[in-house]
Amino acid sequence: MASPNKYQQQAIAHHKGPLLIIAGPGSGKTYTLVERIINLINKHGAVADRLLVVTFTEKAAQELKTRISNRILELGIDFNVNEMYLGTFHSICLRILEEHREFTRLKRSFVLMDQFDQQYFLYQNLREFRDIEGIEHIQGEHKLPAWVKSENLMSWLNKASEEALDVEVLCQSPDIAIKALGDSYCIYQALLSKNNALDFSCIQLETYLLLRENPSLLGELQEKLDYLMVDEYQDTNTIQEKLLFLLMGQKKNLCVVGDDDQALYRFRGATVRNILEFPQNFPSGDCQQIRLSTNYRSHPEIVNFYDTYMGDKPWLREGINYRYPKNIVARDDNFPDGPTVISAITPEGDDWHQDVYQLLMHLRDNGKLKDWNQVAFLFRSVKSDKVKALAQSLEDKGIPVYSPRANLFFEREEIRLVLGLFHLVFPMVLPDRKNRTEEGKAIPIWKYYEQHCIAPLLEELGKPEQIELVKWCKKKAHEHINLTKNADSSFLGIFYDILQFPLFARYLDQDNGHLRAQRNLAQFSRMLGKFEYLHRVSVLNPKYLDANLRDLFDNFIRFLHEGGIDEYEDMSEYAPSGCVSFLTIHQSKGLEFPIVFVGSLEATPRKQYTELDEIIENQYLAKKSFEPLEDTKYFDFWRLYYTAFSRPQNLLVLTGQEKSGHGKTPSHHFTEYTEKLTYWRSVKSELSSLEFESVKDVNIKKEYAFTSHITLFETCAEQYRLFKDLEFQPVKASPMLFGTLIHETLEDIHKMAIRGQESQITRANIQSWLMENYQNLANRERMYLGESTLGAALQHVMRYVDRKGGDWSDIKETEVDISLVKGRYVLTGSVDLIKGSDGTVELVDFKSERKPDMERDKERILHHKRQLEIYAHLVEERYGYQVSKMHLYFTGETNGLPNISFNKASGTIDKTVAEFDRIVDRIENKDFSLKARPDKTCVDCSARAYCDKKNWKFCN
Repeated sequence: MASPNKYQQQAIAHHKGPLLIIAGPGSGKTYTLVERIINLINKHGAVADRLLVVTFTEKAAQELKTRISNRILELGIDFNVNEMYLGTFHSICLRILEEHREFTRLKRSFVLMDQFDQQYFLYQNLREFRDIEGIEHIQGEHKLPAWVKSENLMSWLNKASEEALDVEVLCQSPDIAIKALGDSYCIYQALLSKNNALDFSCIQLETYLLLRENPSLLGELQEKLDYLMVDEYQDTNTIQEKLLFLLMGQKKNLCVVGDDDQALYRFRGATVRNILEFPQNFPSGDCQQIRLSTNYRSHPEIVNFYDTYMGDKPWLREGINYRYPKNIVARDDNFPDGPTVISAITPEGDDWHQDVYQLLMHLRDNGKLKDWNQVAFLFRSVKSDKVKALAQSLEDKGIPVYSPRANLFFEREEIRLVLGLFHLVFPMVLPDRKNRTEEGKAIPIWKYYEQHCIAPLLEELGKPEQIELVKWCKKKAHEHINLTKNADSSFLGIFYDILQFPLFARYLDQDNGHLRAQRNLAQFSRMLGKFEYLHRVSVLNPKYLDANLRDLFDNFIRFLHEGGIDEYEDMSEYAPSGCVSFLTIHQSKGLEFPIVFVGSLEATPRKQYTELDEIIENQYLAKKSFEPLEDTKYFDFWRLYYTAFSRPQNLLVLTGQEKSGHGKTPSHHFTEYTEKLTYWRSVKSELSSLEFESVKDVNIKKEYAFTSHITLFETCAEQYRLFKDLEFQPVKASPMLFGTLIHETLEDIHKMAIRGQESQITRANIQSWLMENYQNLANRERMYLGESTLGAALQHVMRYVDRKGGDWSDIKETEVDISLVKGRYVLTGSVDLIKGSDGTVELVDFKSERKPDMERDKERILHHKRQLEIYAHLVEERYGYQVSKMHLYFTGETNGLPNISFNKASGTIDKTVAEFDRIVDRIENKDFSLKARPDKTCVDCSARAYCDKKNWKFCN
C-alpha cells in the first residue's frame, strides 16, 4: 500500500486514550497496525519493552513482527522489535509468568500442556473426580467411554477458566451441576499444582490472578507499558478482556482492532460482546471509533455480494443491534468486467465431482490460472465423507489437494507401515487381542491395525529386497517376547532403528520429494515421545511392557485416531505451489486467495449451547447475559459464511451437488443468493478472460538461537535437518539434563549475589536448589539422573563456588537475553555479565564440560569465540555497556584454570555476522550437505542407525 487512506491515517496518528478500529475484510488492517506502531516509535518515543501487541495466532505474531522489523530497518530506526511484548495472549502471559514466577504457584521448569495433553491428563486422573456428587452433569453419563468423559470435563473446566468464574460461588451453589463444576475445578487445580503443570486456559487465569493479587507488581507493569494494541478483538474472551483492562491502568492507551462480522470462535469461549461493548467501558466520548471499510482485496462484485449478504440479516433484537453498521466498498480502481461471483452448483442428476473438475480445467487450459495454489475450497469441515470424496476425485484426476486438517494422517502409507512394524516386533500384542476378542472385548481400531497396517506391511516384507528388515524384525520380536530385564531402548529408540531400512529410509531422502512423509514420520516420533512422557517410559521394562503396549495401541493411538491429527502446515507457505487448498472456513480466516470455492451450502444454523450453559450465562457470569442465546446460532452462521465469501480476490464460486428434500442443497439460507447467480457453463468465455493474482508470499522472519540452531548446524547439518527443520523428536540423552541443571543452579546462585544475599550461598542451600531444580526438570522432561550423576553436577557447581572464595562483588547480571534483528532473520541468545575494570563489563558463557584442548579443539573454541563476539556487540548496542573481555568457563575442569578468556575486538564483528548470514542462508535454502560425518557427534545421535546405512553424497 503506497499511502494510507483518510481513516487509516486517523488510526495511525492516534496515540492517546482508548481506540476502537472496526476493520472490514481486506481493509489494510495489518498495514495500519504496523504504521501505527512506527508512528508511536518515531513521533512519540515509544520504547520496545513498553509496547504490548497481541495477535490471535502465532503465525500472525511472526508476520507482524517481520513487517515491523522490515519497516524499522527501512527507516534506519534504532529499535529492537524482539524486546516488544508481541505475541498471542498465551505467549505474552507465559512471558509475564516466567518473569515473575516466584509470585505464583509455579515452580521452575513447569509443564505446559496442549489440548491433547490436558485431555489425556484428565483421562489418567478421572478416578479423582468420580466421587463428586452430580459429576455426570459435567462428564456425561456413567456409561460413556472414559475418553469422552475426559473431553466433556476438559471443556467445562476450560470454560470456568476462560470466563473467570468465581469457583467459591460455584462450590456453594444449590444447583447440583454447578456445584459439581466447582468441585471438579478445585480437584483439577490441585492436580495441576501437584504436577507443576499449566494448561492453555489456565495460563491467562494464572496471569490475571498474579496481577490482581500483587498490586505492586501490577503497578510496575502498568507504569512500564505505555501502549497496548490487540488484533482480532472480536475473538477475545472474558479473561483476556479482564487482563487488558488491568494492564492498561490509568493511561488507558488501549487500541483494539477487529471485525464483529468475523467473530467465529464462540465455541472456544470467545465473546463478541467484548468488541461490541468496548466503547461503553469508558466515559462517553473518550473512546475514539474508526471504521476501515475500503476493501483492497476483492473485485467490487464480490464485495457487493458479501456486503449485501450481511446487511440483509435481521441483527436488531429488542432495540439492540448486535452488529456495527457498515458499508464495505471496493477500492477505487479499474476492474475487469465480471461475472466474478458464479455458481458451480451441479444440477441434480449430473456429477458434481466432474463438474468441479471441468471448471478447474477450463480456468487453467482456456483461462489464466497459472498455479493450482491460486484456488482454495472452503467448507465447514474438511473431515466429512462428502469433502474427502471430492478431494480424492480431484487427486485421481491429477489435481493435487493440500488439506492438512482432513484427518488423513493415519491413512498415509508411511504411518500405516510403521504401525504395522510395531505390531510385528511386539508379537505378544496379537495373541492378547485374540483372547480379548473371544471375551467380547474387541475395539474397532484393531480392524484398522490389521487391514490397513499389518496386511500391507506383510505384503512389503514378502519382497526379496526386504530380507534384512525381516531378519531384524524376527530378532527384535524374539528379544521382546523373552525380555527379563530392562531393554537398552524405548519405543522411540525402536522407531529410529526402523528408519535404517530402505522401506522407511526412502522417505527421508531429501532429494526425492517425500516432504509430507518426512513431516508425518517426524510427527509420529513426537507422538511416541509424548506417549513415553505421559507414561513415564524411559526404557522397555518387562514388568510394565504388556500394559504399556495396551496403553499405546488401545488408548493413546486410538484416541489420536478418533480425534484426528492435523498434518504439517508451513507457517511461511499457506498455499503450497502445485496444489489446490481444501480448508475449513475457520482455517481460512485472515487469508486470501485469487479463486475461492465455497461449499457446505447444505448447512443450516445449529444450536451450540446446553442447559448448563444457560444457567451459567444467566446466573454466574461477571456481566449480565448479552446476545439472546436462542439467536446465537443464526448470528454465528451468518458470520461464518460472511468470512468465507470475503476471502477471494478475483473469483467467488458457490458450489455443491444440488439436492431436493432432506438435506436440501443449497439450504433455504442460501437460495435467495444462489438463485441469482449465473451457472459457470453459461459464462465460459467471460471466465477465460479473467486475470488472477498470484498467491502472496508470507514474509516471516525466523528466529535462530546461537546454541540450538547455529552451533547444531555447524556441528552436523543432517542432525539439524532431522531435529530442527523436520522436527523429529530425539531420544533424549541425560547430558542435556545435566547441563541444564548446572546452568539453572548457577543462575540461582547469581540471583542471590545480585540481591545482596551472599550469606544464603551455602553448600546446604546450593544442594537444596540443585535438587529442587532437578525434581522440576525430571518432572517436565521425564528424564532421570543417577545419584552419582547428581553428585557430579553438585561438584561442578561447588568447584565454581569454591573458586569464587566468597567474593561475589563482580556479578552484575545473570542470563541476559540478547538478540540481533537482521534483514532476513533474528539471532537470539543469553549470557552472564560480570563487572570489569574501569566501568566495563565482561561476558561469561558457562559450559558444563571439561576444558577443551587448545590445539586439538581449536575449531570448537573459535566457534565459541565468534559467538561471544556477537554477544559482546549486542550487549554494547542494547544495554550501553562497554565490554572489555569475554570468557568461556568450563565447570567440569578439575585441575588448571577453568576459563578461556579473549579480549573483545570489534574489528572481527562484521566477519562473524557475515559467517552467521552464510549459515542462515544454507538453512533457509535447505542446503544440509556435509563434507564428512562428524564422528564424535554420531555417538549419541538418535538417527545414528539411519545415517550408518545412508548412501551419503558428500560435498567438496
